[in-house]
Amino acid sequence: MDGVIQYTKRRIDAVIGRSPEQTEQGSNAGVHLQLWVLVLLVVFPIAVALIVSTKQQGIVTSLGNLAPGTYALENYREAIVDYNFGRFMWNSLVMSTVVVAGKLVISVCAAMAIVYYRVPYKDLVFLFILFTLLLPVPVRFIPLYQLINDFGWGNSLLAITVPYLASATAVFILRQHFLSIPTSIVETAKLDGVGPIKFMVYVLIPMSKGVLVGVSIIMFVYAWNQYLWPLVIINSEANQVAQVGLQLLQGDVQGGQLSWSLVMAGSILTLIPPLVLMIIFRKPLLETFTIQQK
Repeated sequence: MDGVIQYTKRRIDAVIGRSPEQTEQGSNAGVHLQLWVLVLLVVFPIAVALIVSTKQQGIVTSLGNLAPGTYALENYREAIVDYNFGRFMWNSLVMSTVVVAGKLVISVCAAMAIVYYRVPYKDLVFLFILFTLLLPVPVRFIPLYQLINDFGWGNSLLAITVPYLASATAVFILRQHFLSIPTSIVETAKLDGVGPIKFMVYVLIPMSKGVLVGVSIIMFVYAWNQYLWPLVIINSEANQVAQVGLQLLQGDVQGGQLSWSLVMAGSILTLIPPLVLMIIFRKPLLETFTIQQK
């Protein structure tokens, strides 16, 4: 079927007098145009939010209102200092870092055990791990809320980190990567008498740095964007995270005091940490998505 399509395409190009080189250039130009359109669609809302964060009231009613304002420093200072948004971002950073570190340790150990060791019913265990992806997070809120309060962890860092220390997605990605490592390296390590810990530290981790970085970025963004669970389990404003802290920037809505400039300033601030990490580590991240696709 593909051959028929290619033959028909060549016949059409021959009829209208286009060479294969011209056809390829036209195809590349079309792809580039589509990519630019998609990039503009993604960037446009962020650009609008950035512009609104520089205005006094942040009200945009026409395209003429999309000119940058002169209240950027004042709005960002008010959000960070007056509304304590810097504290919220610090809480999110600590939570995300702890979650990423815990998930890496647990996921590497779990994936290594599934791939390299004779664990009874390990295929069934792996299927059970993947099955947890089918359970929506809100379904687990009530029993998880009761369990956290029984442990006395309510309104603390433990409440927003411990429930996220296990990741089925990370185990799946690392398992796929470990299966791609040549068996000769594994056999050589066994013949040299390398133990499990040394094998993980000196063989697996050095050969998996790119994937581990990519997985870490994915897990960091996931933890950073948590909203519903911190909203439920955290009662103190001082312990709240940035995504929930955006609500405090809305002010008194009923009194007509909603300042979109402050809301957009907080949104831009919450966007910066994951965006910077994704830009810096874009290559390992793309490598991780390629492994997950395979």
